[in-house]
Amino acid sequence: MLSWGLLVIFFTGVASGQATPSPNPPEQQAQAQTQAETQTQTPAPAPLWQYGGFADFGYSLDFDYPSNHLFRFRSTTFKVNELDLNMAAAYVKKAASEHSRWGVELAAQAGKDSEGFGFSNTAPNLDGAEGLRHIGLADVSYLAPVGNGISLQAGIFNSLLGYDGLYAKDNFTYTRPWAGDYTPYLMMGVNAAYPFTKKLTGTLFVINGFSHLSHANNVPSTGGQLAYQATNHVTLKETIFYGPQQSDTSLQYWRFFTDSIVEWKTNRFVVAFEYQAGTETLATAGTPRVFWTIAQLPLHWILNRHWSVTLRPEVFWDPEGRLTGADQFIKANTTTLEYRWPFHRFNTVARLEYRFDNSTGKGGGFFNGGLTTSGTVGLTPSQNLLILGVIASFDSFPR
Repeated sequence: MLSWGLLVIFFTGVASGQATPSPNPPEQQAQAQTQAETQTQTPAPAPLWQYGGFADFGYSLDFDYPSNHLFRFRSTTFKVNELDLNMAAAYVKKAASEHSRWGVELAAQAGKDSEGFGFSNTAPNLDGAEGLRHIGLADVSYLAPVGNGISLQAGIFNSLLGYDGLYAKDNFTYTRPWAGDYTPYLMMGVNAAYPFTKKLTGTLFVINGFSHLSHANNVPSTGGQLAYQATNHVTLKETIFYGPQQSDTSLQYWRFFTDSIVEWKTNRFVVAFEYQAGTETLATAGTPRVFWTIAQLPLHWILNRHWSVTLRPEVFWDPEGRLTGADQFIKANTTTLEYRWPFHRFNTVARLEYRFDNSTGKGGGFFNGGLTTSGTVGLTPSQNLLILGVIASFDSFPR
């Protein structure tokens, strides 16, 4: 995800002023002028509250023309060949800082993307999930004055796992990668982050489960992250998840999942590599050990103030179908052309995207327009999508 763990947002302004004429002697006038110049260089206090909202419309042309209008195995942008409001949200947030130690984030959301994310294919839904899916963020934070400062956060917050965020506006591409849809976009629980140095930050979290809107059992899951700023341009993150995702909570059935990210970022280029791997033993006959792995390589090039291009190859291997429900190996590539038009506190983003996905293996494939002899929608190994997405947003303090 392009944002991790506790969201700390700093905004700086420059106070402007002009010294008034003074009858004082020249040396006092010079001293007053120096003081005035110093004051003009002192940043004004950062605004405490930030608010905004956005609406995200998209049309995905699937050249297989599936009769059910579905992008198989997806939880975001899963409708094709129709115009949809994929997501709309309104938010308010206040950052925790040394000057104001309490923080809060609240976001309400609706749209097609809010219908499928956050649930699990292998566990029942959490009580109240139908209402909770409309909550994008709902957390409080506190910056404790201990050592370099411990950041504490509790509630529903952005996931520490994954490179991409739930909202398309926060990502380089319109459609999310496979790693995004099969990694938590949000977490429900608590986390604590501590900056050991200016370059190294550690975070621990305790959450209700891998999918925050599912309820496999009553035992919480745990994990941690190390984020290291290797250079001014290179960041490394290693995040581990560990916890029970089945009704049997015996330690031998706990899920282990790791997410590794390397990002190189300059003013015009971003190159990232993400590798995920997960495993767990199933509490079924024979207690089989299952495994899955996902990798992506997004390449983002900012051409100028308005235009940018992104290329994202990726692979996803789910040999036992633990995440997708089908034994398959997926290869995908996404190419995105973006036009961005900022205007004061408003921003409009238009993305034209071509996406190719190929799924092989028992049970794999994507929906097509034909029907099988049993009357179900047929499958084809590959699909081609041409996507147009338009996102209009407002933010009280745009970056």
